[in-house]
Amino acid sequence: MPSVECDPDVARDRLEAAGVEVRAGNTDYERWRAERGGATAVAYDDKVVVQGSQPTDLLAVLRSDGGGRAHVYFDGASRGNPGPAAIGWVIVTSDGIVDEGSERIGETTNNRAEYEALARALEVARDYGFDEVDVRGDSQLIVRQVKGEYDTNNPELRERRVRVLELLDAFDRWSLEHVPRAVNGRADSLANEALDDG
Repeated sequence: MPSVECDPDVARDRLEAAGVEVRAGNTDYERWRAERGGATAVAYDDKVVVQGSQPTDLLAVLRSDGGGRAHVYFDGASRGNPGPAAIGWVIVTSDGIVDEGSERIGETTNNRAEYEALARALEVARDYGFDEVDVRGDSQLIVRQVKGEYDTNNPELRERRVRVLELLDAFDRWSLEHVPRAVNGRADSLANEALDDG
């Protein structure tokens, strides 16, 4: 079980700021408990112990040093163009998967879905407090448009590109690269699972 040497009051503030509900401990020795995804944090007098099947669900929020670097993977999918669409994202650090998720986004084109996936992934990385991100996606068009290598003639895509650039500017350092779908497999699977569940 990983433990975080930190002031439990500071840890509680970090969790509440991240939208995690903190409740009373189960014993006299526990100051409080919090759960998120597959992780449970238990606070004692001088440390916080994180347990569960996916401790990284809380470790990134509790890190005492703040900041840090994350690898961010994104993918959007549309069945039909336009058609029902969904997005998927994965945030990874040296500790493992910090966050992953997917959601249906209604009907749109594949390119718009890719932009939505990228923006959502960056919002999640920002909310975790990372100050460096290495972003990877399998849409060559989106990657090249954001990097300024391709023009963005479609007004709706231009608007999404501006939003993505604003999100990227919030990080101290970022990189964006196109990768083969096999490298982006988890984000791709999440987006498609969201579509299948719909």
